[in-house]
Amino acid sequence: MLDVIHCPLRLQADPARVVVRPFHIPIEAHPSGRPGRVRRIAESVLVMDEEMAEIELELVLRDFEARHWQTRSVFISRYRQIEVALELDGNAISDIKKQLIGAFFCHEYSYAAAALMNPSVVPHPDQSGLSDGAMRIAMSLRAVGEGHISSVAFREGILGPGATVELMAEPPFATAADGAAEAGNGAIEVHRHPDSSLSGTVLFPMTAAQSKGLEDMRLVQFTHDDGSVEWIGTYTAYNGAAIRSELLRTTDFRSFTLMPMSGPAARNKGMALFPRKVGGQYLMIGRQDGENVFLIRSDKIDQWGEGALLMTPKYPWEMVQLGNCGSPIELDEGWLLLTHGVGAMRKYSVGAILLDKDDPSKVIGRMPQPLLSPADEDREGYVPNVVYSCGGIRHGDQIFLPYGVADSSVAFAFVTIESLLSAMR
Repeated sequence: MLDVIHCPLRLQADPARVVVRPFHIPIEAHPSGRPGRVRRIAESVLVMDEEMAEIELELVLRDFEARHWQTRSVFISRYRQIEVALELDGNAISDIKKQLIGAFFCHEYSYAAAALMNPSVVPHPDQSGLSDGAMRIAMSLRAVGEGHISSVAFREGILGPGATVELMAEPPFATAADGAAEAGNGAIEVHRHPDSSLSGTVLFPMTAAQSKGLEDMRLVQFTHDDGSVEWIGTYTAYNGAAIRSELLRTTDFRSFTLMPMSGPAARNKGMALFPRKVGGQYLMIGRQDGENVFLIRSDKIDQWGEGALLMTPKYPWEMVQLGNCGSPIELDEGWLLLTHGVGAMRKYSVGAILLDKDDPSKVIGRMPQPLLSPADEDREGYVPNVVYSCGGIRHGDQIFLPYGVADSSVAFAFVTIESLLSAMR
């Protein structure tokens, strides 16, 4: 009998959560030879007298300043990008006109209006000031907004003592991580604002490959051979036509490096990294054929080949396809891998398998029945009949599992490790 405790806490999509984002208009000149729209807008502001510019800026601020954090600073930051693109002389432009120009190239975006789903969780870098039996966590969530564009939102919280979870309150204003800078080999580096909290930070698509979404991040706390620790997330970059797997890397959840992966496996989605090397190699769980689970080995963390078949569908609840629900969790008994299975009527359920500690290519335990399935009250939503997770975490003698419900909300459960292992025997 599985010992599962369902928490009353539930996170919902919220159209009231908005951020200010860049509004991108092509810089190029008009086909007729006239100045492009960006230059036309900027020049229209520059020729305004100062009083008119101030009146127009105040109208904008009256509508939006109370809804966002440091709105004027955001406008100035956006202006600087326009200044570089148009080669403007910033020394000759007033702060009022700079802010107004920036405002014309920003827009308000409701990043979680359509859906909030598919969480993953890791230990927070800061574990100070906690009572015995408690753990501070950092959780990623897939937020879906206008145009079905996915971004990565975060929440901080505390587990325990015992089977309890408490999330930090979201700040009144969300902020988008920015300052994208080239980091070589197609990677970029972005930063959250130094005065913002992680719970109020959103990572938006930044590159052409990511333009339509950052999807289903699977976070893991990774320990390197020298004992150093970083937090790594595998996610799917989507541009509206093609997908590829990429890595997020951070040591503090303040600066983030987003980098592409290469190799045949990286052309697919749903990759999950082991939390350390095994046998001197990096290991990844993948699903290259969209149907079965593969184990992939590599000497480089960003290059992944075809891998070897690990598991195929066996039970009715997983007959259509199998995949992982996050990175393997290390136990004394082996590697616990949470899985998802798709059955009749495209019903998604969560299960689990156990892999050998020294040779993870060996499946030594498997649940014949799912751990979680859509219940009657959990069936309706953006995509009905789905429960799905991008990663759980060990907390004492239990597994804490945040999971998406119907691609519309996020729920939380605890299950004892003993009952999970017993269900596999």
